[in-house]
Amino acid sequence: MNHEDKELEILENIYHSSSSVRQRDLAEIVGLSLGMTNAILKRLVKKGLLTVRKVNNRNIRYAVSPAGVEAITRKSYRYFKRTIKNVVFYKESIERLVQEGKESGYDGIFLKGRSDLDFIVEHSCISNGLDYVRDPDSYVGRLFTIYAESYIPDSETREQGASFLQELFVTP
Repeated sequence: MNHEDKELEILENIYHSSSSVRQRDLAEIVGLSLGMTNAILKRLVKKGLLTVRKVNNRNIRYAVSPAGVEAITRKSYRYFKRTIKNVVFYKESIERLVQEGKESGYDGIFLKGRSDLDFIVEHSCISNGLDYVRDPDSYVGRLFTIYAESYIPDSETREQGASFLQELFVTP
């Protein structure tokens, strides 16, 4: 995650905080050192995205300025657009893989391992008239295996002709 993402995360946490949030709490929430969190907070104040009010000698209260709210909205929208673009890319890549399986004469697709993209694989199977198989041992038919992005088989267990989801998403 880059500094801009951390800035957004800090802004969002301050904005959604119902009470005053301490720098130490913010550092823990966003996974940064206290010093880095302090530097980002100073930068956000300098950019006019945060306002600072001294409560007493030991406590400071941060508030997201109107410009900060606009920045959150703008950055969140860009992030959302980028996410949708990636989902479309993943869907099209999986769709091509499933179509290749169908063209190669497979009757069903088995996704081995846990995947956040299983719903896309299942939808693609349905769209292409293939079975989405959850239990390969009881399946009668020619089965194409796709390894989930979290599954890494050893060289002895890897099935001939199987594909890996993570290979679809690596740009050449």
